[in-house]
Amino acid sequence: MKIHFLGANKNVTGSKHLVELNGRRVLLDCGQFQGHRKETHERNATLPFDPASIDALLLSHAHIDHSGLIPVLCRGGFRGTIHCTDATRDLCDIMLRDSAHIQESDAEYLNRKLAKKGEPLIEPLFTREDADAAMPFFHSVVYDRPVSLGDGVEAIFREAGHILGSAQIELNVRENGRTIRLVYTGDLGRKGLPILRDPHVPHDVTYFIVESTYGNRVHDSYENAEQKLAEIVNRAVRARSKIVVPAFSVGRTQEVLYSLARLVESGAIPKVPVYVDSPLSVNATEIFRAHPECFDEETRELVQANKSPLGMGHVTYTRNVEESKELNELGGPMIIVSASGMCEAGRILHHLKNTIGDERNIVLIVGYCAQHTLGKRLVEKEPVVRIFGEEYKRRAAVEVLNAFSAHADRVELLEYVERCHSDVEQFFIVHGDENQSVALADTLRHKGYAAEVPDEGDVAEL
Repeated sequence: MKIHFLGANKNVTGSKHLVELNGRRVLLDCGQFQGHRKETHERNATLPFDPASIDALLLSHAHIDHSGLIPVLCRGGFRGTIHCTDATRDLCDIMLRDSAHIQESDAEYLNRKLAKKGEPLIEPLFTREDADAAMPFFHSVVYDRPVSLGDGVEAIFREAGHILGSAQIELNVRENGRTIRLVYTGDLGRKGLPILRDPHVPHDVTYFIVESTYGNRVHDSYENAEQKLAEIVNRAVRARSKIVVPAFSVGRTQEVLYSLARLVESGAIPKVPVYVDSPLSVNATEIFRAHPECFDEETRELVQANKSPLGMGHVTYTRNVEESKELNELGGPMIIVSASGMCEAGRILHHLKNTIGDERNIVLIVGYCAQHTLGKRLVEKEPVVRIFGEEYKRRAAVEVLNAFSAHADRVELLEYVERCHSDVEQFFIVHGDENQSVALADTLRHKGYAAEVPDEGDVAEL
């Protein structure tokens, strides 16, 4: 058995891990790399393997940094099966099309500027036609039910608690009378968060591929995060300002809506106009409502009582460009939730362009932002940022609420490992900035485990 580490090594984007076992080539995730625009396009345009050589893709969840190169994979000759949960398939159906639409729109917008300067034009990474052509390769699986991959290899998808439909992937390999169990956490969620079920805890694990987004950090409590959210909203109400929330359309948007609804119901904040400006978020929220099998007990009870946990009653969803542009003409107080969460593409760029120069406004970051993204530069409160190639002075306040993160923190990751009660032969630490991955690996080694942080391109022979 060999594992080729081909993405999300000492960083958090572009997850791709190729496992060779019993003559099969199985790919774990196929995500887009995100970062500097030129480097991003170059890295995403060419896959580090022959797509036609891959027998199966096991997809942990629908976020673009895990699924976003599937159209490129299929266009390049992949003819295997993409296994994922039913909710993940439904989300990919809208998210890959949306990603293609954003790439086409951004390319068109930038090409108008490039043409005026006489510079070479750019091409989108993939088109909506490419996204459509990839969907027939998807095959929905059921949580906790083995899927045969042939030649003594089976996969089982377990709850990850990260976003709707997210899964840890368990690979069981039978050879020479022994069963080897490789577990890939994908993005591991947190215990006790609203809407989704808690992550499954595996047992008898031989090898572990573990994410480390927050491998050396500890989140504030969810209750404290809601209190801080209430303080920010009430501050905006007093100043009649706008709160712009860059949020992933799947997961983070729904969690923010859930918290705002709870705060309104408790009287902690008034009914401030909330606009979700992302067609993808609108569609994703509908998919959330169609998959109650992923909900935790509290959310199922709310749904059964006809009480929406997603604030549907007091939230305005915008779909077309005209409605989106009109938001920039409205006065505050108001809350605009828009994608993308790392501020790298989509309508959020236009809202930031129109609000970031006003000191009354607030940019609220509620999720992880990778290095070299606009979101990260906002987190670091840089005084000048570039949007669509032009510089803008940042006068708006920036607030960060990491407790809304759907990633387990250091304490939660270590608790998860301890609860596995497994004699793990080797941990491979991925999906984290280098300092986060190294810190988690050091802690695991201190506890007596073998743990390493592979570089991109490394191959582990087990």
